[in-house]
Amino acid sequence: MMRSLWSAATGMMGQQFNIDVISNNLANVNTTGFKRSRADFDDLIYQKLNIAGTTSASGAQNPTGIEVGLGVRVAATARLDSQGSLKNTENTLDLAIEGEGFFRIQMPDGSTGYTRDGSFKLDGQGNIVNSDGYQLADAINIPADATDISVDSDGTVSVLVNGETTPQEVGTIQLAKFVNPAGLSAMGTNILIETPASGNPTDATPGESGTGQIRQGYLEMSNVQVVEAMVDLITTQRAYEINSKSIQTSDSMLSVVANLKR
Repeated sequence: MMRSLWSAATGMMGQQFNIDVISNNLANVNTTGFKRSRADFDDLIYQKLNIAGTTSASGAQNPTGIEVGLGVRVAATARLDSQGSLKNTENTLDLAIEGEGFFRIQMPDGSTGYTRDGSFKLDGQGNIVNSDGYQLADAINIPADATDISVDSDGTVSVLVNGETTPQEVGTIQLAKFVNPAGLSAMGTNILIETPASGNPTDATPGESGTGQIRQGYLEMSNVQVVEAMVDLITTQRAYEINSKSIQTSDSMLSVVANLKR
């Protein structure tokens, strides 16, 4: 069977996966704190028909060899952690990180999740929680009689209690930083979890140890660039079509061979 059939088939499967990645990026264009992904590819092994540097029958050394590749495979999906634009919401508990770092979320199983989504709320007990009701790992509780909440750029949370004129500090939001944030594993609901590839988290006060600062009343939007994603979608579609043409061409050549008559 012709090698081109299998090589082109791997190309079609690779481009299908690439479309899956791009489609997920576009689907999350309005997801708070979402980071777009990119598919990385590797070429497959090569069939070597003649090795470069070998000596021919005449005693001359072959300057080049004869080798043909056997297609492509998906090597990785890389998450691109560039800063998304900040949107002013004027909501007291909307927080954005300007720079590196992640908010720490206490998961139901006791583990810690990490997110760039700072659209927080208060639950019935006054705890600061995310949209799924998971508390900030900093365990900050807002008094029921608080009339105003202030979050400084260094994560200090202060409240103004009814009847008082001096704000009182109720806690500090810490940020987590990773050596390799691209190694974090996405769990859905805007939550990432630690993996051996990401390394252990380093908790720090916002603005220190390389972490960004917190902006109250803002949300970090998705870093998906729609125009760029649409161009990638078009080029991927064309690459898929070109690989299908390779299969059709190989099929036509096999048809000619099959119909040869003496």
